[in-house]
Amino acid sequence: VQLQASGGGLVQPGGSLRVSCEASGFTLDYYTIGWFRQAPGKEREGVSCISSVGGFTYYVDSVKGRFTISRDSAKNTVYLQMNSLKPEDTAVYYCAAVPKVVRGSACRRPNYDYWGQGTLVTVSS
Repeated sequence: VQLQASGGGLVQPGGSLRVSCEASGFTLDYYTIGWFRQAPGKEREGVSCISSVGGFTYYVDSVKGRFTISRDSAKNTVYLQMNSLKPEDTAVYYCAAVPKVVRGSACRRPNYDYWGQGTLVTVSS
């Protein structure tokens, strides 16, 4: 059972980036998937999630309207599309999975069973 986060990189302010979370050994459709990030010197924070049933999504206020989480069942992958990126979005982004329905702000809590290794997103000119 493994989660692989990828797609990070360096992007200028105002730019876009898509990070991916691919699962191996289990089917992501049956899991709520959360994206977390940790900036240097700061605590890890929940950014967005998509529930296992119904595909309900949640976004922290700081990324609403800029980030979009989605699921591709055929590829067993969850994506986080990040637009209008700001320097304060710079962080290591982690994906996590838990085999139950979690909705709303509750998905920001780090109560997940599986974690990816993280991918670095740097927003800088």
